[in-house]
Amino acid sequence: MPETAAAAPGQIPGQVPHVIEEKGLGEESLAPQETRIMDPWSYLFAWLGGCVSIGTFTIGSGLVGTLNLLQTFLAIAIGCTVIGVALMINGRAGHKYGIPFMVQARSAFGFSGTRLPALVRSVPAIVWFGFQSWIGAGALNLVSETLFDYSNLWAFFIGFQFLQILLSVLGFHGIKWLENIGSVFIIGSLIYMFFSVIGKYGDAIMTNLVNVEGTWGAPFWGATMLFLGIYSTMMLNVSDYSRELRHGVGPMRQVTIYANSILPATLFMGMIGLMVSGATGQVDPIKVFSSAVDNKLLLVTTLLFIAFAQVTTNILNNVVPPAYALMDVFKLKFKTSAVLVGLLAFATFPWKLVQDESAAGLNIFIQTYSAFLGPIFAILVVDYYILRRQQLDLGKLYDAAGPYRGINPAALIATAIGVVAAFAFSNVSWYASLVPAGLSYYLLMLWLPSARRFRDD
Repeated sequence: MPETAAAAPGQIPGQVPHVIEEKGLGEESLAPQETRIMDPWSYLFAWLGGCVSIGTFTIGSGLVGTLNLLQTFLAIAIGCTVIGVALMINGRAGHKYGIPFMVQARSAFGFSGTRLPALVRSVPAIVWFGFQSWIGAGALNLVSETLFDYSNLWAFFIGFQFLQILLSVLGFHGIKWLENIGSVFIIGSLIYMFFSVIGKYGDAIMTNLVNVEGTWGAPFWGATMLFLGIYSTMMLNVSDYSRELRHGVGPMRQVTIYANSILPATLFMGMIGLMVSGATGQVDPIKVFSSAVDNKLLLVTTLLFIAFAQVTTNILNNVVPPAYALMDVFKLKFKTSAVLVGLLAFATFPWKLVQDESAAGLNIFIQTYSAFLGPIFAILVVDYYILRRQQLDLGKLYDAAGPYRGINPAALIATAIGVVAAFAFSNVSWYASLVPAGLSYYLLMLWLPSARRFRDD
C-alpha cells in the first residue's frame, strides 16, 4: 500500500500535496497522482482531440428521416451540456485526490467489486478501439490508393494498430503532446469539411433536412441520449484524466473546458454525418468524406485527418481506461496493459461493425452499454457527494484488507435495479437508470447490514 503524505498547512487530511515536476513517458500507476502535467489549455486540447469520434458521425447518419437539421443541432447541444456537467461532477474526486477511476470506485463497490465497473467500462472501449482503427486504416489505404495506386487494407489495419499501441505505451505524457499538436489540425479540418459539405450538397440538404418537419418527441430525446452515450464511458472514468489536471481549476472552469472541447467536435462530426448521408444516402465514413472533396490534395489531407483523429481518440478514451482496469485486476504494468488492450481490439471484428447494415446495431450497442454505465455513474456520485460529502480516506482506498475489502452488495444490487429501469426505457437508457440506481444505493447503504462497513460513519 502506498504511503499517504502528511497534509500540508490548509490541506485536507489524506490528500497528497501537489508536486510540479514532470513525470517520464509511460510512468503511470494507480497511486495518488502527485505530478499534474496538464494545465487548463493542455487539458482542453486533450479532450478536443479525444472526442473526434467516427461513432458520432455514424449516429448523425442514422438520424436521417427522423430529425431535421435544427433538431439534430439541439440534440447534440443538449447531450453535450449533460456530458460537460456530468464530467465535472464525477471528475472532482480524481482532481482533488489524484486517484484514478479504479481507486475511486472502491469506496462504493469494494476492492473485488470494482471488477464490475471495470468490465462495463472496458468492453465498449475495446470495441470502439477496433472500430475506429479500422476506419483509420481505411483512410490510410485510400490515401495509398490515390497517390501510389496500392491497396492493402489489412496491411494498413495491422500496421495502424501497432502504431497506436506504440504511442499508447507513452502514457499521459505522450498523450499530452500528441493531443496538443493534433487538436489544431483536427478542428481546422472539421471546419473545412463542414463548409465543403454545405457547398457541395446545399440544395439536397435544404430539401431533405431543413424543409422537413422531423419530431420533438421520443426520437428527439433518444437522439440526445445517443450523442451523450458516445461519451458515457468517459463520464464513468473521468477521474483517470482529471487527476492529471493541475490544482486551482474550479468546477465552473472545468465545465467550460469540457463544453468547449466536446461540443465543437461532436457538433461538426454529427452534423456532417447527417448532412452527407441525407444528401447521398451513403453511411460509410470514408466514402462520405472522400465524396465531398474533389481536389486530390484536399482529399489526401482529409483522409489523413480521419486517420489522425482515430489515433487521438483511441489513445485517450479507449486505451487508458481498460489499461488501468488490467493494472488493478491483474497487477500489470501500464505498458503491458496498453499492449494487451491494443491486441484485444483485433478480436472485436471491426470490419463487421463498419458495414452499412451495422449502423442500427451500433445504436443498440450504445443504448445497451449506457444502461450499465448510467447506474454506476449514479452510484459513484451518490457515494462521493451524499454519503462521504467529498471527503475520502486514501488509507482505506489503498488498504485491500481494510473496510472496503471484497464486494459491497449495496452497489451491485443498486446497479441491477438501475439496469432494469434502463432497459425498460431503452431509448433513453442512461437517463432512466440514474434515479433508481442512485436512490436504491443510498437506501441500501443506510439499511443493508452487509454494507455497513463501507460507510464512513
